Amino acid sequence: MTTLTRPQNQKVIAGVCAGLAARYGWKPNTVRLVFVLSCLLPGPQFLIYLVLWVMMPKRPY
Repeated sequence: MTTLTRPQNQKVIAGVCAGLAARYGWKPNTVRLVFVLSCLLPGPQFLIYLVLWVMMPKRPY
């Protein structure tokens, strides 16, 4: 496993889903799909995404 960072080259919006996918060994598109589907349910998913965007550092390379 790698550290939780946002990659520069695989991001679509902010790189949060790609960073989570790299951290846990999943495919980035799978994490993106799960996030979009979870937004259909009530809850703070979008706010969690925004917090992760601010909290996760960018990968330096």
